[in-house]
Amino acid sequence: MTATRVLVLNSGSSSLKYQLLDMARPSPTTLTGAATPRSDTDSSRLASGIVERIGEAGGVADHSAALKQVADELSSQSLGLDSPELAAVGHRVVHGGTRFTEPTLITDEVVSEIEKLVPLAPLHNPANVTGIKVARELRPDLPQVAVFDTAFHSGMPEAAARYAIDRATADRYGVRRYGFHGTSHAYVSRATAALLGKEPSEVNVIVLHLGNGASASAVRGGVCVDTSMGLTPLEGLVMGTRSGDIDPAVVFHLARVAGLGVDDIDDLLNKRSGLVGLCGDNDMREIGRRIAEDDADAQLAFDVYVHRLRKYVGAYSAVLGRVDAIAFTAGVGENSAAVREAALIGLEPLGIEIDAVRNAVRGSAARLVSTRTSRVAVAVVPTDEELEIAQQAYSLVRP
Repeated sequence: MTATRVLVLNSGSSSLKYQLLDMARPSPTTLTGAATPRSDTDSSRLASGIVERIGEAGGVADHSAALKQVADELSSQSLGLDSPELAAVGHRVVHGGTRFTEPTLITDEVVSEIEKLVPLAPLHNPANVTGIKVARELRPDLPQVAVFDTAFHSGMPEAAARYAIDRATADRYGVRRYGFHGTSHAYVSRATAALLGKEPSEVNVIVLHLGNGASASAVRGGVCVDTSMGLTPLEGLVMGTRSGDIDPAVVFHLARVAGLGVDDIDDLLNKRSGLVGLCGDNDMREIGRRIAEDDADAQLAFDVYVHRLRKYVGAYSAVLGRVDAIAFTAGVGENSAAVREAALIGLEPLGIEIDAVRNAVRGSAARLVSTRTSRVAVAVVPTDEELEIAQQAYSLVRP
């Protein structure tokens, strides 16, 4: 029997998400692209779930207990963690630094190197490492693969990856632009190419991953050449609670004038800024409701959010030179027709024409929302990061 199943684990600080996929079963998606996204009814998606409140009152004690709970849930569905059909466990790891640019078979040395990257992702990498260690303890015989959020962006040219600060300091402390949401940008850029009936190498795509965290990427022929997030996920677009791009001197100003410490400013920019900082809400649906009631704060938050989006669309159009498609994905990107329209309306001189009727139609499938005469295709492409991780892991271990 050939093992074709991959268990995907996404270990957060207090949660553990999982999906079990069978890479041999029929799926609308392949390694080279997809015209339609997967759904929960795909025959290759065998199980999925989440264990929450790890280490909190009412939850399981730790990640070891959480993974054992996952194993029990899978066993109850005859999909046990000890199944000989399991080919690998794929782990999402947020930060790979410059060391990890491809899916990587996990060894003791790899775990040690990921731990060394904790200063670059202190909120994420420790939890990712914990999930890896627990999974290896439960199945030490099984190949385990790390798939890094930063990997897809590792091909950016140095002109895009470098900050203009002292090079010796930057190199010593790993200060450069890494980018995040890489599994989503990789998946969506390929899926967009397939939607257009082309190979990824033939298409230039601007991907807008708009969730509570938000990022943009410029993808030329399947390779990321620029992205909005940088050393951390704070840079770039306006997000649910993060400021996105900001004058670095704001930090100095707040320290000197307001007397705020580094941790206070970190908390401000990451947790009390963005949409929630501007209007008190980080849910675009609630902001839309408030706008309909003539709420000025909500309108301002929406306008700032969209203005930043338009700036990146324009900038990445210049970076790419030729844009074949703009793809919206993730919670806001997939579901907010108002954001898509406001971000692109008036950009007809760039060859971008959005169709109001098409754009207003809701659906779960990848689809075009541009006019039939638009030189640049505008697409809504639901992301599938778990499938991307499973495919990358299986490509590394399959016989």
